[in-house]
Amino acid sequence: MKLGAFSISLAVKDLGASRSFYEKFGFQAFAGHPEQNWLILKNGDTVIGLFQGMFEKNILTFNPGWDSNAQPLDSFTDIRELQRQLKAQGVQFVQEADETTTGPASFVAVDPDGNTILFDQHV
Repeated sequence: MKLGAFSISLAVKDLGASRSFYEKFGFQAFAGHPEQNWLILKNGDTVIGLFQGMFEKNILTFNPGWDSNAQPLDSFTDIRELQRQLKAQGVQFVQEADETTTGPASFVAVDPDGNTILFDQHV
């Protein structure tokens, strides 16, 4: 099962302070809009998202169809197929992708410890 590009989305209190902190570790802004209170930072293939005021807890994020540079992949497992495979294994969802659609979609699961896992396909 290929889940797509991985990042952790951090719920931050102060976008500027968090950006400055992670830049000390070698992360550089890669995408985002600070005026909208979000940034994506990279250090090599490691990606973190900083989101101020957008959600309460940190989120594990997978992006089917993207590589670690947010570039579309030629071949990938569609999010609806991932959802079907996970359902078949008994995974329950708090939000599901509409399996009658194509293209961009998302679904959300929560692990046994309460960690949110977002699958967010943009292609």
